[in-house]
Amino acid sequence: MALTKQRTLKQETHISGIGLHTGKQITIKFKPALANFGFRFVRTDLEENPTIKADANNVVDTSRGTTIEQNGARVYTVEHVLAALVGLQIDNVLMELDGPEIPILDGSSKQFIQLFEEAGIEELEAPKNYFELQETISYKNEKTGNEFIAIPSDTFRLSVMVDYGSEVLGMQYAELKNIEDFKAEIAGAKTFAFLHELEFLFKNGLIKGGDLNNALVFVEKPVSQDELDRMATLFGKPRISITEKGFLNNVELLANNEPARHKLLDLIGDLALIGQPIKAHIIAKKPGHFNNVEFAKLLKKASARNQKRKELPQFDAQSVPVLDINAIMKLLPHRPPFLLVDRVLHISDSQIIGSKNVTMNESFFVGHFPEEPVMPGVLQIEAMAQTGGILVLTTVPDPENYLTYFMKIDQVKFRNKVVPGDTLFFKLDLLSPIRRGICHMKGIAYVGNKIVMEAEMMAQISKKN
Repeated sequence: MALTKQRTLKQETHISGIGLHTGKQITIKFKPALANFGFRFVRTDLEENPTIKADANNVVDTSRGTTIEQNGARVYTVEHVLAALVGLQIDNVLMELDGPEIPILDGSSKQFIQLFEEAGIEELEAPKNYFELQETISYKNEKTGNEFIAIPSDTFRLSVMVDYGSEVLGMQYAELKNIEDFKAEIAGAKTFAFLHELEFLFKNGLIKGGDLNNALVFVEKPVSQDELDRMATLFGKPRISITEKGFLNNVELLANNEPARHKLLDLIGDLALIGQPIKAHIIAKKPGHFNNVEFAKLLKKASARNQKRKELPQFDAQSVPVLDINAIMKLLPHRPPFLLVDRVLHISDSQIIGSKNVTMNESFFVGHFPEEPVMPGVLQIEAMAQTGGILVLTTVPDPENYLTYFMKIDQVKFRNKVVPGDTLFFKLDLLSPIRRGICHMKGIAYVGNKIVMEAEMMAQISKKN
């Protein structure tokens, strides 16, 4: 069930452990945060305590985990802790750490989940700002065969397929139908590696905090007991062996598809970098950190488009106008072909919305790019000015005795073409109260859900001679 309000921790908590790649002992403190704060890390070991926001655009490395950087500071391996926060549907937390990396702990999100539940979760008054997918979004890495698809859904659901071409692992599939099941089904899935990779990584200082207790280790090639003993010595273990299922006996297998479950866990953590809880069904073939983040960036752009649509005013072209063309002609001295407002749909003390139907019969199309007719920008400004003039004239009891003169037009921007068949909507808002017949307005012109033009205008009304 999707929650409606944002959540944070009830109280501060902390945990310490070794960073997998840096090998450093690190303590991370988790602190409650206000609504809309999101997830942010603070490096308390660095001068001026730089803040790093959990954001897909801050990702700088995905080679052996997801690394983010901002303000000259990095945080390595953020995916497991972010997955735990998303799994408990927590939205806002400040994380202070005295080193460069999130502790690997047991290689899963389980200990983070336990820590957060012990600290308690508090509901905030602000509503959750879900990313509700409006269209299907696909991503494919042609070189590696990684594929992702996001489908609109009322809940956050994930399906993952992994295939490493390994006889031991085979093709694996994992699914999370409800985020509420993350704790029971996904959180405990450990990271994994192949034995033939492990010694190279360890000897080259790439997993300085590596421990056979925080990873599943799969064995694809025949290995002698002497080699296993050497690996045991390398990792400080008395003795290791290979189980019948082809992995080292260092840890118990959570489930036969544990690697796929861990890849699903990683995907949840990487998608947290969108910065919003998600309502979508994510289907991923061969997910990995690089492609997870690239897909997250696509979703983040889609979220920005959704937000822009939400902010757009809703215009109903079929609504009964407040002022029709006859009422407008009683207020404005203009007449066709220079009367450029057809209707006023809304008017208040501080705002007006007007419209103009742009047809092929407009006189200016005869000479303005006749091969590809486009409404001149200056006439868009004039139409907007006429709409604003109506707002000013409604502030006097006898508008028929006044004329509107524009004193200044500023910050004009043309963003999209206006062509025959378009309906232009002009929304103008007062930037300051009208005084002595002078008004300062901000105007935006729309065609559908696109902004085509915007400007700031200053006008003054004066009595006719």
